[in-house]
Amino acid sequence: MTNSFPLIIIVILSLVVLIAFAAGFFVGYAIKNHFRYRIRVNQNRGEAAVFKVIKSNFSPPQFHLLNNITIPFRDGTTQIDHVLVSTKGIFVIETKNYSGWLFADEKSKQWAQVFYGVTHKFQNPIHQNYLHVKALEQLFDFLPKEQIHSVVVFTGSAQFKTPMPKGVYYLHQLVEFLNSFQNDVISPNRVEFCVGRLECKRYEVTKMTDIQHRAYLARKFGKSMG
Repeated sequence: MTNSFPLIIIVILSLVVLIAFAAGFFVGYAIKNHFRYRIRVNQNRGEAAVFKVIKSNFSPPQFHLLNNITIPFRDGTTQIDHVLVSTKGIFVIETKNYSGWLFADEKSKQWAQVFYGVTHKFQNPIHQNYLHVKALEQLFDFLPKEQIHSVVVFTGSAQFKTPMPKGVYYLHQLVEFLNSFQNDVISPNRVEFCVGRLECKRYEVTKMTDIQHRAYLARKFGKSMG
């Protein structure tokens, strides 16, 4: 009995440590998933805000807005928030919905968000949108590359504490920027052709399409990159 008592204590302590470890793992997993969910919710709100602004100010036949586009590119897929096809050019729009302070540099791989004293690093959206632009340059290989424009739009209440990089705008600046393109450079027939080609090449908007795209990113980069 005396010899078995320390063994019982060891077994009990081992079980406590195991339970604590398992609880910590599941709590951490839940927090991580919740964080991802909140990012996606905020992103959807940002995309909805951009959609509303564009649809309220730019209408067919000169302008055609396509949203949430997944198309094949290189050895996988790429996912684009918005593509505005117009007689003024093709605008490839990446939307970000953030709060707090933003610190950015055009050439840096990552930018920083500071919110209530907590710093969060995220991928440079200019680099992210560069791949989207390249995918559309490949799809619209009959258009001059200078007619395809990268646009990064920040919705939400975030404020840049560094100079805003070229091609990056707050939501309230988007209409003025798009209106700065006064000249028609693409014919109405060619605009319709571009819309048709994009609609034919894009994957169906489903949850499975989104899952497969994110799985591709995880395999290639180890994280979601868009």
